[in-house]
Amino acid sequence: MLKFMLACIMLMPLVNSWWAVQSSLFILTFILMLYCHHDFSNYMAGWCFNIDSLGYILILLSFWITALVVCSSQKVLKENNYPSLFLLVNIFLLFFLIMTFSANDYLLFYISFESSLIPTLILILGWGYQPERLQAGVYMLFYTLFASLPLLVSLISLYNMSGSLTLGLVENVSGAGFISCIWYVVTVFAFIVKLPMFLVHLWLPKAHVEAPVAGSMILAGVLLKLGGYGLIRVLPLFGEANKNLSWLWVSISLVGGVVVSLMCLRQVDMKALIAYSSVAHMGLVLSGLVVFGWWGVNGAVVVMIGHGLCSSGLFCLANMVYERIGSRSLLISKGLMNFMPSMALWWFLLSAGNMAAPPTLNLLGEISLIISVVSWSKVSMLSISLLSFFSAAYTLYMFSLSQHGKYYSALFSCCSGKVREYLILMLHWLPLNVLILKGSTVMFIL
Repeated sequence: MLKFMLACIMLMPLVNSWWAVQSSLFILTFILMLYCHHDFSNYMAGWCFNIDSLGYILILLSFWITALVVCSSQKVLKENNYPSLFLLVNIFLLFFLIMTFSANDYLLFYISFESSLIPTLILILGWGYQPERLQAGVYMLFYTLFASLPLLVSLISLYNMSGSLTLGLVENVSGAGFISCIWYVVTVFAFIVKLPMFLVHLWLPKAHVEAPVAGSMILAGVLLKLGGYGLIRVLPLFGEANKNLSWLWVSISLVGGVVVSLMCLRQVDMKALIAYSSVAHMGLVLSGLVVFGWWGVNGAVVVMIGHGLCSSGLFCLANMVYERIGSRSLLISKGLMNFMPSMALWWFLLSAGNMAAPPTLNLLGEISLIISVVSWSKVSMLSISLLSFFSAAYTLYMFSLSQHGKYYSALFSCCSGKVREYLILMLHWLPLNVLILKGSTVMFIL
């Protein structure tokens, strides 16, 4: 993995040339695709770094989304809004993400997990829209750091017990006593806030609404996946405690998902609606992860990949509307189909992905998650059915309200869409719908 980290460092002197960085990111993505082989559980091993198939697919997603982020942030270059610094921040963020997903040591994973917060904060504070971005940045910082400090204490305790923090060599915490349960909760809480679970999700809509398109895309596309990845890595250490407390996370996630879906139905800000829908989807992912069956974990990974592509594409679309109309409000940006008819097709295709319609990757993952959670408890059927119904309801609400109706009277001319924008949307949509053709490989990630 060191060769890809070195490649990221080598991109840093190129930040004065936007096109050089953009093309280099796509080339690196395609080079990484050539390393897709499942002969061993761990490969591309180096000093403190190696990847398995889970780390590989998330690193590939990070490269892909970062390349698309640079493509979709042309406004930064056009307005000369510190483009070199913008590219540098994105490359640093990509570097920390590669470190996180390939770290072979829990402490190194923790350090890089927390480091990814700094470039994200700089993106929101430096290139965000309203003055409220300061408050959004503080929310994100304090929610995440508040939950992360107990995780560090927990990792030090694990080292004290095992004498090692290397993945696979750490002793499992046996028993399900009070101490084990507390230890388990403080360890997983950092990842649960990062996902985020309902009740600790308030930082996410704030950060999304205030972030620039780059911040939103990378936050939805990759950073929320850090929580799921962390849970997959630490849950095997707490088998008994997780078995006894999984009902708590599943209950909050599923009921919270329904509540958040109802909140989505009364949002007027496009970005807030897409951000809240992320919370609802991640609730189902968390349920599948804590049940920790084969179907649940594989389904959770597939939904994380599908959601990363789909949600990032929707934020990209919302930004395209914002750049033309100057508002993200669904009350003002109505009737978009009248003057952006070809863009309406992309709205429809990505909305279909958001409601897990076939043939998207989200459908494959959600079916697996539903099988997993329902086999764990029949009672969960009620929440899951409501979650699936409202998922379609708020997506249709967003699509119909933005595309249909009489358009804003002050609008007199508008560009329907540039080739670059259609290319970005196609590069979001294509992997989302093509990967399901090789569903057997996608589902055998773990």
